[in-house]
Amino acid sequence: MSSNTAGSGQRTPLSTIFAFGAGSLPLSALGIAMAISVQPYFAQNLGVSLVDIALAFTWVRVMDMFVDFALAIVMDRTRTPIGRYRIWMIAGAPILMLGVYMLFMAPKGIDRNYLILWLLVYALGTSIVGLSRASWSTSVVTRYDQRSRFYGYLTLIGVIGTLIALGTPVVSGFFVKGANNVQLIGWTILVLTPFGIGVTALLVPERINVDAPRVRPPWHDYWDLAKRPEVLRLFFSSFSLTLGPGWMANLYLFYFVAARGFTEQSAYLLLICYVLAGVLGAPLIGWIGGRFGKHRTMIVATVLYSLGLCTVVIIPKADFLAGLPVMVWCGFMATGFDLMSSAMMADVGDQVRLEQGKERMALLFAATGLAGKLAAAGALIISYPLLQAVGYVPKLAGHNTPAAITGLQLVFIIGPIFWVTLGGICFLGWKLDARRHGEIRAALEARDAELIGAVRDASEGLLPGGLVRDGIG
Repeated sequence: MSSNTAGSGQRTPLSTIFAFGAGSLPLSALGIAMAISVQPYFAQNLGVSLVDIALAFTWVRVMDMFVDFALAIVMDRTRTPIGRYRIWMIAGAPILMLGVYMLFMAPKGIDRNYLILWLLVYALGTSIVGLSRASWSTSVVTRYDQRSRFYGYLTLIGVIGTLIALGTPVVSGFFVKGANNVQLIGWTILVLTPFGIGVTALLVPERINVDAPRVRPPWHDYWDLAKRPEVLRLFFSSFSLTLGPGWMANLYLFYFVAARGFTEQSAYLLLICYVLAGVLGAPLIGWIGGRFGKHRTMIVATVLYSLGLCTVVIIPKADFLAGLPVMVWCGFMATGFDLMSSAMMADVGDQVRLEQGKERMALLFAATGLAGKLAAAGALIISYPLLQAVGYVPKLAGHNTPAAITGLQLVFIIGPIFWVTLGGICFLGWKLDARRHGEIRAALEARDAELIGAVRDASEGLLPGGLVRDGIG
């Protein structure tokens, strides 16, 4: 998309949005597969203890803590003939695929060290691909209301990737009995990765925003970002809104199979309905966010999600039809969490570029990415030991003691409600609304035009102001 289009009121073509969204297919499939299928698979099928799984994921998050920031600083400074962030997304794909293969195809008898090694490779691949895509996305659409629509469609495409991952075990169950569903999901993701990233890299143009002359050392800018209220709010909200649903996802199969009496296949079908709700929820919540304000939409979505989750405990056991509306309601609301967070961070990135004169999008998304990674690890390191503390044993499934099943239900329901509610509270008093962002974009586009004109004049032998450079002209 050209710079004129980016700054105008024209709508970005759906073909461009869908092409860019194709790159989210493998990441979305991975996100749900790691939480719902792979982690329980390590415990139930490969015999890794819950504590070892939690410790491995936590150690990786700790070691990975500063990787995103180092990558972000380099990404924001990258300038190549094919773009600033595109080259990084392409480079991250094979690293991601290697990590996926070694985890999803893991043999029996693996230990904590095996998990740590290949989780590190997997984390590096997801960091490179995810961070470059998030940073690139902010230059595809720049208007406040259209960004909500844009991220709504991206979320919708991500839902498709999630459905592909969830649908693999369901479909395989009709054709192959006793298939290794985790390995089937792994092969599916290994196909989606080069396809999705290839479509985005080949079909979507990337605009490189022009930098203003530096006026202070980079470390000063970085410190300003670290203490900026908008960034801190988005960091803590991203942590909470990742930890809550992640907590639920990690315990989902345990809860619905052992506590509610569903078969594993029917539990997957319910989860597919939860995700399918995002097909309608993503574009609709995106529209609502652009119309009524992103922060207001986020607050309402978190409250309604928590209220809906409260009703999960009263679903009649093994009653698919009774559980369906509850899961659809919660899935619809949860769709807005990442959507609104990304759109708001893109707005903050515009504000930062106006004030600092430099592109900091990758660094900003690294902050929310770190929050998400810490939350993903936290969901494990808190919930799995809690399950063990209440006496729940995954191998026993529904044959656990009544006290252990009650403990499972309490752990499953209290954590997500607490964290999601906290995530919504972070946006009370948010000030970067449509009016303020419109002022920021107008100032940015005026400055960008001036800088581009100055560069053009210099390349033609003219100084700003129309003066002829010595010896030229």
